[in-house]
Amino acid sequence: MRIVFMGTPDFAVESLKVLVENNYHIVGVVTAPDRPAGRGQKIKQSPVKEYALSQDIPVLQPEKLKNPAFLDELKALQADLQIIVAFRMLPEVVWNMPLLGSLNLHGSLLPHYRGAAPINWAVINGEKETGVTTFFLQHEIDTGNIIFQDKVTIEEDDNAGSVHDKMMITGAQLVLKTVQAIIADEVNTTPQTELLAGAEAIQAPKIFKEDCRINWQLSATEIRNKIRGLSPYPTAWTEIEFEDGKKLSMKLFAAQFKTDLMLEPGAIQTDAKTYFAIGTNDQTLAITELQLAGKKRMTVKDFLRGYNADQEVKAI
Repeated sequence: MRIVFMGTPDFAVESLKVLVENNYHIVGVVTAPDRPAGRGQKIKQSPVKEYALSQDIPVLQPEKLKNPAFLDELKALQADLQIIVAFRMLPEVVWNMPLLGSLNLHGSLLPHYRGAAPINWAVINGEKETGVTTFFLQHEIDTGNIIFQDKVTIEEDDNAGSVHDKMMITGAQLVLKTVQAIIADEVNTTPQTELLAGAEAIQAPKIFKEDCRINWQLSATEIRNKIRGLSPYPTAWTEIEFEDGKKLSMKLFAAQFKTDLMLEPGAIQTDAKTYFAIGTNDQTLAITELQLAGKKRMTVKDFLRGYNADQEVKAI
C-alpha cells in the first residue's frame, strides 16, 4: 500500500514514526512550509519535515492546497491512502484523491469536541476523560464516519500539555491499528449521527487571546480548569492592578486550591515568600507557576523574590 502522510507538529511525528517503524510504505509527506520562528526569526522546518528527511521520505510543502503544481505532484505519488494528523483543512480535490480515501486522527472522542482545540476544551470543561478517533474525511470538518476510538484519562493535575503527550502516543497506535484494519479489509465505520442520537455535539473552536483572560468572578474549579486547559499554550492570563493605578499582565500556568484562606473575587494575598493567592467566587487559588511580560516562566517562589508586597493589589 502506498501511503501519503500529512501533518506538521510533534503530535503528528509519533504517528508517522510508528508507520515507518512498522515498515509501511510512505511515499511522501505533506507538511507546512518552512517559517521564521523564535526571537531570531530563523527559518525553521516543521517537526514532521525534520523526521521525514531523516528517513529519506520525499516532502511536499504547498502554500496553497489547490495549487495545480502541488496537485500534480500529489497525484504523481499515486497514494492508495492518505493519513492526516494535525494538519490543515483539506479541499475535496485532495482528500478524495486516493482510492481508499483519507483518514484523519482527531484528538477527541468524536462526535464531541469537533474543532481546532479539542484537547484544550476538554480540560477547560473539566472532563475526566477524552480520547482519540480515526475517521474518514468528508465535506464538513470532523464529521466523517468513525473507524476506531480509544480513551485517554484526564487526571486531576493534568494540563493540556500532559494530555497532549498521552494522546500523541495513544493516537499513533490507533493510526497503526486503523491502517492494519484497512489493509485487511476489516473496517466497519459508524456514522457520527448514530452516536449523537439527536443530541448536540460539544464544540472545540479555535481559542483567541481574549478567551484566555481569567474572570475571577467564576468558581475556583472553573478557573483552575481554565488554567490547566490553556497550559502550556496558549496560556491563561490576568492583569493585576496596584493601588497607584499601575497594571501588570501575567500568564498563569498552574494553580492549586488554598483551603486555609478565604478572599473576595480578585483579591490578592501573599506572604511574599511561599504563596501568591487570588480569590474567586467560592474558594481561593494559589498560583504556582507564572510568567511576566518579557520574562521567563517561573515558580511563584522565584516571582516573589522580586515582588514588592507593600502596595495593595488586585486581579482584574
